[in-house]
Amino acid sequence: MATLLVTGGAGYVGSHALRALRGAGHAVVVLDDLRAGHAFLAGDAPLVRCDVADAAGVAAVFREHGPFEGVLHFAASLSVPESVEKPLLYYRNNVAGSAVLLDTALAHGVGAFLLSSSCAVYGIPERVPIHERMPLAPIHPYGASKQMVERILADAEAAHGLRWAALRYFNAAGADPEGGIGECHEPEIHLIPSALEAAAGLREALTLFGTDYPTPDGSCIRDYIHVCDLADAHVLAMEALLAGRSLGPRNLGTGKGHSNREVLDCVATVTGKTLAVREAGRRAGDPAELVADASEFREDFSWAPRHSDLETIVATAWRWLREWRQL
Repeated sequence: MATLLVTGGAGYVGSHALRALRGAGHAVVVLDDLRAGHAFLAGDAPLVRCDVADAAGVAAVFREHGPFEGVLHFAASLSVPESVEKPLLYYRNNVAGSAVLLDTALAHGVGAFLLSSSCAVYGIPERVPIHERMPLAPIHPYGASKQMVERILADAEAAHGLRWAALRYFNAAGADPEGGIGECHEPEIHLIPSALEAAAGLREALTLFGTDYPTPDGSCIRDYIHVCDLADAHVLAMEALLAGRSLGPRNLGTGKGHSNREVLDCVATVTGKTLAVREAGRRAGDPAELVADASEFREDFSWAPRHSDLETIVATAWRWLREWRQL
């Protein structure tokens, strides 16, 4: 059992990883400023409200709640369109904040650091599925910010012997089947929960961005992975870091893509509702297709997604929305 710090542990992916880490027997402290998170998602884990960019505040967490053997870093701004509109906000929150956190962690003897990264580092891929050896060419500030933090971690390994991993998610979706936690961004920015809100009557219609992509039905194709499968992968990766390995970047996805229109059809089937859909132009920063080659992580850890078929993802997200919104 290790004592771990989870930044952003009151957020969507962070809260699911928190639950999985505790289930594996680790002691966890959550650091979250609650700008985007919700305290209830951290459950009964110790929660310290603090911005990762607050050097004095972060140092106090390490002194008062440590020592920590490892850090899992989920705290970041995550909207692609917002990053295009407010790039300096993303470089300040995601890059400068991560540097403060890492500097403090190294000063307190932490040897294992896991970054919540993104397939956005690849930009518009030269081919799919995408593997880790393909060029990094992010096309928006959000993706660029994740690439920069990965570079910082690689440099910290060279200079200080840091053991690190950057888990590059494709599209995290779904919710824990046991309930109590799930996706609750306000406003919601992701396709599946947005479509479910439309099905529940919580928004007038779902806006479908882009209908003229070079895909079979004209809409974007994405690789959706259940958040609980991501959480299990975080446990495996952190335990490997604690055992002395350094992993570097690893993709996490299913290797299968679903178009936006396929997702909307699945939402209609699962909910039994007819969705009102408005078609709109493409959003800046949206590649036509993103599908993972996650074979390195699969083979290294004998890991395979267990909950990531599209119907299960949508069904668990639908149950969560009704629980959270008391529908």
